[in-house]
Amino acid sequence: MSTIELDNRLERIEKLLLGSKKVLTFDEACDYTGISRSYMYKLTSSANIPFSKPNGKIIFFSREKLDNWMLENEHKTNREIEERASRYTSKKAWR
Repeated sequence: MSTIELDNRLERIEKLLLGSKKVLTFDEACDYTGISRSYMYKLTSSANIPFSKPNGKIIFFSREKLDNWMLENEHKTNREIEERASRYTSKKAWR
């Protein structure tokens, strides 16, 4: 990667960190999520990530929807599973 490309990428990252943009461009969404451009194209073309195309060409992303998408399919810790099981069995014992 050239110095110019790195400078451009750093500038986009700084804008993301400093700004409170609610809507991100394709490149900003890639930087924000850490997803490569090629994989992001794959996700958008297969409609596996939420995005908007208001004019039919340029892709935009809602930061809030990206956050929710990235946090989907949450895995519980062993402790959380054990606590839930304990509460469940306690309720069954009282019936």
